Amino acid sequence: MAAPRLLRRGRQPRYTIIGDSTRKLRHGDELAAKGTDVEEIARQLDVSVPTLYNWRKQYGGMKADDAKEFKELKNENALLKKLLAEAELEKAALKEIAKGKF
Repeated sequence: MAAPRLLRRGRQPRYTIIGDSTRKLRHGDELAAKGTDVEEIARQLDVSVPTLYNWRKQYGGMKADDAKEFKELKNENALLKKLLAEAELEKAALKEIAKGKF
C-alpha cells in the first residue's frame, strides 16, 4: 500500500481526519474536564490550537459514524450543486441558441 498523501506538511492524511478528530475531541474533552488548558490539550493531541477549535466547532458532540455521514452528505451536496450549476448553464446556452444568438 502506498504511503498516504498528506494535505500539507504537518497535517493528517485525509482518510484519518474524521475518525481521529472525533476520537481526539473526546480525549480532549476528558483532559478539559480535568482542568488542562487548551494549549496543553492541543499539544497532547498533536494538533494546533486553531485545529482543535475548528474540529470542536465542526464535529463537537458527534459520534464517529455521525461525523462520517455528515462528511459524505457534505460531499454529495457539493456534487449536486455543481450538477445544478452545469444544468443551468446548459439551459441558458440552449435558450441563446433557440433565439438565434450564437
